[in-house]
Amino acid sequence: MQTLNVALDSRGYDILIGEGLLAKAGELMLPVLPQKRVIVVTDTEVAPRHLAPLVASLAKEGIRHTVIPLPNGESSKSFAMLERLLDTIMQEQPERKTTLIALGGGVIGDLVGFAAAVLLRGVPFIQIPTTLLAQVDSSVGGKTGINTKFGKNLVGAFYQPKLVIADTGVLTTLPHRQKLAGYAEIVKYGLIEDLAFFEWLEKHGKDVVEGKTESVIRAVHTSCQQKADTVIEDEREAGKRALLNLGHTFGHALEAETGFSAELLHGEAVALGMVLAFRMSVAKSLCSAAEAERVEAHLRHIGLPTEITAIRKEWDIPALIRHCQQDKKVADGRMTFILARGIGKSFITQDVTREELETTWKEAVSRGH
Repeated sequence: MQTLNVALDSRGYDILIGEGLLAKAGELMLPVLPQKRVIVVTDTEVAPRHLAPLVASLAKEGIRHTVIPLPNGESSKSFAMLERLLDTIMQEQPERKTTLIALGGGVIGDLVGFAAAVLLRGVPFIQIPTTLLAQVDSSVGGKTGINTKFGKNLVGAFYQPKLVIADTGVLTTLPHRQKLAGYAEIVKYGLIEDLAFFEWLEKHGKDVVEGKTESVIRAVHTSCQQKADTVIEDEREAGKRALLNLGHTFGHALEAETGFSAELLHGEAVALGMVLAFRMSVAKSLCSAAEAERVEAHLRHIGLPTEITAIRKEWDIPALIRHCQQDKKVADGRMTFILARGIGKSFITQDVTREELETTWKEAVSRGH
């Protein structure tokens, strides 16, 4: 087991990474539990695969537990599901020392984290991410929230977990498409500011997706280390943390247009968004076309989409632009983008006009015709 610490003073916590951790999760979490009582929130896809070993580990340590299963999928990140979850939890008469456990992917982690932030004005919660994407990204850093009809993650809170338990062994049960979606977030860390990591991924990326233990643990550890370092420096995204949104402004717009459905997974949207960010960087003479093509070639090699027309042939470009304009990073009415001067050389800018954005979307659509 490898341990990383997110050093945020009294809100600091450990990230535990390794195989077989779920079966001893009760023992691992015992030191951070204010009382030996937890409420486990999971989903209908995860529960049959991973709930039994977690429950057994809790029982072994004498930790009282209740389980709440929710529907699987991005549609659960909604006001309606948040209300349903909070009502169900309140029926259990929780106390402020009762810990919520998020057992699942990014949807469960984001929803349960937000519920923990607002329940009784804040109760402890623990992340046990069961997807590659959640292990390398959404479970770390304290971003919680739900989607609205106006866009993704527009309602939420910064609320740090007490512990993250990333059992890489559970990833063997993931569908291949979900593994690819998680891999997109791993590549992101290389593209932001770690050329050496991107070069390692060019050699070993297939091993990560295929679940080879040593490669998976290294990829998860490197990703979590980078995210932890960034969160420590800028917990509430006032500056550098925004770099972690590389590809996300474009990606969230695509997700919103597909109704946050299985038509386009979050990681797939991020992959497409990173491609568009590099293409825009080339158009603005910030980055060479060769580097942008290198990024696309790697994503294609892994099996991720690089053309938005592979998802849909036709897109509502004005709607895509509106989604970008409603992004959380908009400041003083100006859109914020993460662009690149090369691989490992990403930066934050507001120097993007509506015309440049429209051109990028139009060119992306035209490539499929």
